[in-house]
Amino acid sequence: MLKGTNRRVIVVRSPDRRFFEEAIFIVREGVLGQGGVTAEQVVEEARRVADGYLRKEVRPGWRARIPASGYMALGALLATALWCVGMLV
Repeated sequence: MLKGTNRRVIVVRSPDRRFFEEAIFIVREGVLGQGGVTAEQVVEEARRVADGYLRKEVRPGWRARIPASGYMALGALLATALWCVGMLV
């Protein structure tokens, strides 16, 4: 939460709007005066970071790779096994 302070903000709009519309970066105070960093460099870094989140590859777990028919067959097999055990008791 920002209370009564003026902050510099960079808004990076997403090229792929399926996930989010924009990323908002709050620039640390005094960063533009330190070490010869220009405003263009700060904006470019914000774009690079936002782009990195879009391109990050998420590997699905092993359960996501099993097709639905595999789950159906496993369920049918389990139900049959339980029915057979119930008949023996």
